[in-house]
Parts: sequence; structure tokens; C-alpha cells
Amino acid sequence: MPDETKRTLNAPWAVRLAQGIADNNRFAGSLVAGLTQKQLNWQPAPGSWSVGQCVEHLCATNNSYLTPIREALAGRADSPADEIHPGWFARWFLRNFVEPSPGGKHAKAPAKIQPAPQVEPSVLDRFLASNEALGEVISQAQRKDVNRIRFKNPFVPAIRFTVGAGFEILVLHERRHLLQAERARNAAGFPASA
Repeated sequence: MPDETKRTLNAPWAVRLAQGIADNNRFAGSLVAGLTQKQLNWQPAPGSWSVGQCVEHLCATNNSYLTPIREALAGRADSPADEIHPGWFARWFLRNFVEPSPGGKHAKAPAKIQPAPQVEPSVLDRFLASNEALGEVISQAQRKDVNRIRFKNPFVPAIRFTVGAGFEILVLHERRHLLQAERARNAAGFPASA
């Protein structure tokens, strides 16, 4: 697993999100490690995602968000923020579409982050690598005003979240889909080990 201790994190929001990433890495590892190909790709119901597909979706989402976030941060003057303060729309989006909750809305994932029908066991390594990249961007961004710098949403270009809101979205989004993967793994009918 990536070693988050190599970075110096000073901003309280960066420390909090780094802990969320570390927790998500451990959770993903506990869900995926040791699964057979059949178990990794088993779907609890037609049209629902397997454990592997949930993790694949997170890799694709992280990679899609990090490019425009990096571009938005490039060349910006240092002006650190102590905490992330999402605007009203970002708070509404987080509450209704991202935070793991029974009352949250379900929306179909955009085509470019839909998981493949079959996922390889290397998905865990790719997930950990995407989180390592996320951690690096967070470390660099803690010197910037993440509450003012906006990036172009990779799925709906008319929406521009702040970089801070983007980081919150990514970490909470991971938790949401890892809980979905846990439900798939615990569902009746999950294949036994060979």
C-alpha cells in the first residue's frame, strides 16, 4: 500500500482527507484481497456492480477528476486555507449524491467512468495508485486557496466545483462505493472460495 507518511501535511483539511484516503485504502484491501476472479466479478443482481466493478469505477473517477484539478492548481499563487468550505451547490451535491446514506439519490455513472463487465485482480493496485496520486495532489494543494480555485467538472463542464469540494467529493465517493462493494460481497449467493 502507498506510504502516506512521506508527505508533510499541515493544513487540517489535508490531514483529515489523507486519513480518509488511508481508511479507504485499508477498506478496499480488506474487500478485494484474496478474492478469486469469479468472486471479484460476481454481481448480486443483474445490472448491479460487483466488488471489482465498484473499485474499477473509483479508479476511473479519481483519474478523471485529478487531471482538471491539477490544471486548475498550476501556476496559482500560494494562499493556504485552514479548512474546506464547499459552497451551497457543492454541499447539496455531496449530501444528495456522494455521501453514503440511505436517503441519497442514485444516478447512473457517466459512460467514461462505467466499469468494464469483467475486472482483473490488478484493480486493487490501480485503486491504490490512484489514491497515491490523489494524496500527492492534496499535499501540493494545501499551499493554495482550495476554496477559491475552481476546476472544470470532467462530466458536466458547465459545473465548476472548488478544488476543495472536488477533494471532498473524491474521498466520500470512495467510501460510498466501497460500502456498495461490501454489500455485494456480503450478499446472499456470493461464491465460496475455490
